[in-house]
Amino acid sequence: MFLSRAGLLTAEEKIRLKKLHEENKHFLRIPRRPHWDESTSPEDLQQAEKDSFLEWRRELAQLEEEQKLILTPFERNLEFWRQLWRVIERSDVVVQIVDARNPLLFRCLDLESYVREVSADKVNMLLVNKADLLTREQRRTWATHFQKEGIRTVFWSALAESNRLDAEEKVRRRSLLEDPECAESDAEEVEEGKQPDNDAGGEEEVKEDSDEDEEEEVMVEEEDWHTCSEGEEEAAGSSSESFHNSSRLLHKDELLNMFKAVHSGRRCREEQLTVGLVGYPNVGKSSTINTIFRNKKVSVSATPGHTKHFQTLYVEPGLCLCDCPGLVMPSFVSTKAEMICSGILPIDQMRDHVPATIPRHVLEGTYGINIIRPREDEDPDRPPTSEELLMAYGYMRGFMTSHGQPDQSRSARYILKDYVSGKLLYCHPPPHIRAEDFQPQHSKFQRRDLDGCDPNTEHRTNKKQQKIRRIENVVDKNFFHQENVRALSKGVKSVMGYRTGSGPVAKEEPEVMVGKPWKKHGNRNKKEKVRRITKHLDA
Repeated sequence: MFLSRAGLLTAEEKIRLKKLHEENKHFLRIPRRPHWDESTSPEDLQQAEKDSFLEWRRELAQLEEEQKLILTPFERNLEFWRQLWRVIERSDVVVQIVDARNPLLFRCLDLESYVREVSADKVNMLLVNKADLLTREQRRTWATHFQKEGIRTVFWSALAESNRLDAEEKVRRRSLLEDPECAESDAEEVEEGKQPDNDAGGEEEVKEDSDEDEEEEVMVEEEDWHTCSEGEEEAAGSSSESFHNSSRLLHKDELLNMFKAVHSGRRCREEQLTVGLVGYPNVGKSSTINTIFRNKKVSVSATPGHTKHFQTLYVEPGLCLCDCPGLVMPSFVSTKAEMICSGILPIDQMRDHVPATIPRHVLEGTYGINIIRPREDEDPDRPPTSEELLMAYGYMRGFMTSHGQPDQSRSARYILKDYVSGKLLYCHPPPHIRAEDFQPQHSKFQRRDLDGCDPNTEHRTNKKQQKIRRIENVVDKNFFHQENVRALSKGVKSVMGYRTGSGPVAKEEPEVMVGKPWKKHGNRNKKEKVRRITKHLDA
């Protein structure tokens, strides 16, 4: 990723920043709605909200100026926070949607405290979106971490689930076209909980999850996974607060069942359960709703802050989803570029680029480029500089300026888009785990580099190149040595050692000319002037 400072943070700077963040984290509070009752007039309530909001902004501004800390560009519009207040007040379950690559940055601890302040009956929950970018072991590590933190957590991928449901729909339509009666019977069996026996059902089972190993692991752990209510049914002596965070990647129906199971207290409306979806911009709130409803209920965009007003949508009788606009909560960050890499700020706000923190072999393996190596007097294991990476990427993609140099600014934007979308993958670990040990996706590129140094692999490569060269010689021989080839050969006996209609011939010795050999230059086919030919007839 690229940072907006003149270089990466040193180890001492990271330790100092971490200490400052711990000392001042109690200042990271979201604005509260002032207390009101039936006797409070709308004018008095609005004025109290404005006064409280200004005091909150004043405290954060003082923190930035005095401690010189970098905060996320938290929302400074009171109307957006009013939307959040309404969503929390009318929701029974408040779900924070976080990005799986950096959950701690997108999780707001003070929001969970505020939910409990509003009502003790409300339940907090974390929805880790884009979890398909994590491995099974990474999800298990995060599930254990949040289990110790005492927060219910589920793993979900709106994009992967949408693709899975689309594949199911295609298989179902194909089955209807091929055999409507068989397809109807399969649908009935699925509704009854049976597995269809025909080939179409088997194909549908394969389509449900592209990763067969993942599906097998899910089935193995399905017995161990249970919600709070299921735990109470299995063990009557267990408390109501007991729960178990599973590392499974949930499907749509399982996610809805989880929403229903986590809340067992008094509801805001007795006839329905309201689930509020809250989170930063561009973490996938609208995409999650569209996947659940299987059609476009809310518009989505890659630009942060696309949703402006909260919406209430009924999934089924008794279950309502409330989509809150994306709000940037107050949080500490090391650099402003960290927010661009995390999708909090638009990429177009990037003004500079400096060294990458992703290892060299991962960048080379992802893009198929060769980045210039460090000099002899430099650390051979250092990450590539921004200029080295962007020059190599610009040459590979053909992004050139009018002066004939690689366009580094354009290359940086493309690489950042790949990072935000997950093509260039880097996952932040839980606390007390080294980041280098939490990147199993990078090991495949490391193995590929080791294979490139293997002498057996090098021998196979040389044999392949020799084979290709031999095939090219055969093609050349068949083409240039045909008997009926006349193109570009009229009046020429031999060109580059070849004679027309025959194989390679030895270069002929020039004939010894009698008289003045410099007149004809050894070329018998040269046309002479007529006056020279008839010169002997002159008197």
